[in-house]
Amino acid sequence: MLRPNFLVIVADDLGFSDVGAFGSEIKTPNIDRLAYDGGLRFTDFHAAAACSPTRSMLLSGTDNHIAGIGAMNENLQEFQKGKPGYEGYLNDRVAPLSEVLQDYGYKTYMSGKWHLGLSRDRWPVKRGFDRSYSLLPGAANHYGYEPQIEEGDNQPNILKSTPVFYVEDDKAIAPKDLGKDFYSTDRTTSKMILRSLFFAYLAFSAPHWPLQAPEADVDDYRGVYDNGPEHLRDQRLGKLKELGLVPEHAVPHPTVAPPTGRMMSQPWDTLTENEKKTSSRTMEVFAGMVQRMDYQIGRVIQQLEKTGDLDNTLILFMSDNGAEGMLMEALPLIAGDIFAHVEKYYDNSLDNIGRGNSYVWYGPQWANSSTAPSRLYKGFSSEGGIRVPFILRYPALTAQKSQESNTEHSFATVMDIYPTLLQLAGASHPGKTYKGHEVAPVRGKSWVPYLTSAKAQIHDENSAVGWELFGRLAVRKGIWKATYIPAPYGPDKWELFDLKADPGELNDISEDNKEKLAELLSDWQEYVAEVGVVGQAPEYGTLVLD
Repeated sequence: MLRPNFLVIVADDLGFSDVGAFGSEIKTPNIDRLAYDGGLRFTDFHAAAACSPTRSMLLSGTDNHIAGIGAMNENLQEFQKGKPGYEGYLNDRVAPLSEVLQDYGYKTYMSGKWHLGLSRDRWPVKRGFDRSYSLLPGAANHYGYEPQIEEGDNQPNILKSTPVFYVEDDKAIAPKDLGKDFYSTDRTTSKMILRSLFFAYLAFSAPHWPLQAPEADVDDYRGVYDNGPEHLRDQRLGKLKELGLVPEHAVPHPTVAPPTGRMMSQPWDTLTENEKKTSSRTMEVFAGMVQRMDYQIGRVIQQLEKTGDLDNTLILFMSDNGAEGMLMEALPLIAGDIFAHVEKYYDNSLDNIGRGNSYVWYGPQWANSSTAPSRLYKGFSSEGGIRVPFILRYPALTAQKSQESNTEHSFATVMDIYPTLLQLAGASHPGKTYKGHEVAPVRGKSWVPYLTSAKAQIHDENSAVGWELFGRLAVRKGIWKATYIPAPYGPDKWELFDLKADPGELNDISEDNKEKLAELLSDWQEYVAEVGVVGQAPEYGTLVLD
């Protein structure tokens, strides 16, 4: 059997129903093709609750708390600093997938968002990529625009941490050298190399804020969202049920918004007509970003067809977390006021929204439309934060199941990708040491036995998987999930859900299932000990049963 090429495509902050194959009205024919032309849609695939933790798990096959991103570097707390697993970059306790595949003869290429280390020794070129063109921080202006800050003005921390910082191989690129025609999605695609036996990592920074897209793409969605986010949520949820991607009995969780009073957090029917126009315009731009990304993915597929490599290339498409509904809206609560700065240095007039000198996001109401029926969104351990769209296409592995049904409901995680690709490459994890460092074992499970019908499940009913980020906790075993969401977004206690009966995590059944909750919290304690979660009592590693 020929060893396949690998193409891993990651979208940034894309919600569960934001592409056509997952019920969206956004035009994504190229992504949809991956699902319908011999591919599989996974409906129960889980990432971490935010960008860099997911990326560390993808490239390591293990938990983010082991791989160095126990907390996002931008949000590292004092009690976490200096602790193993909280280095803020992909650390040396793991054997990166790119390096291991290099060892087995693969050419390794990366283009797009990195977010796994800013120092030169942590750039992609030092972590196993033969060639790379990368945005190092977690976000940046998609047109490379940076306003001139007046002397004496302090730039908000969120903008300081997201500069226009691109590198190609071992050379930094000044923003002015990106060129006048620069747009992140287009450049990311143009710099992607697909040559020889390859592992290619195509990591778009779209549709992450700031929401910006070419006008022609945005124009395709003028007026589409004028009925507001609840209308969109109901429309998408109906389509998800029609496609068999969520059960007919699924009831959506209501929107939970930051208690800041900001316009983008408010219910649609409380907005003025002008506010509605602004709000719907942000969603139009978001849709334009997704459409543009799909077009660029189409370019990559065409290149693989041209070289005859399409059917011998395993292609996977995923998002790194749920839709982004909170960060900017909540910043006045956690990091000072960004709004005055944006008003001074950017033009967010209605007709300019989406251009390079605008700076907008779309807030929790629209995010909830993307994650429905799930609860909450990016940053949370509830399903809205960690369940993401996932498509796998490799006819040698997926064709049979795709003919039966191109929808796969088995529980899977981002950690599973590493061992799956290694098995198909005829490679193996190096064991306890790698390049002079002790390394952790892989926690994910290869999908090959399941997809070839040698196993009935990827993860059996007794396998427990944990999540922790920003003090929001969860552990899952089979259909059961225990979740701890602190106030004001949750009840500040452990809850228990049956995800088969209640995919929206609406009904806490812990009172009637105390033994099951205790079982899952015992699993949680094991998870904390195994991966090294560092937290503050009493929430972490203790049985909070009331």
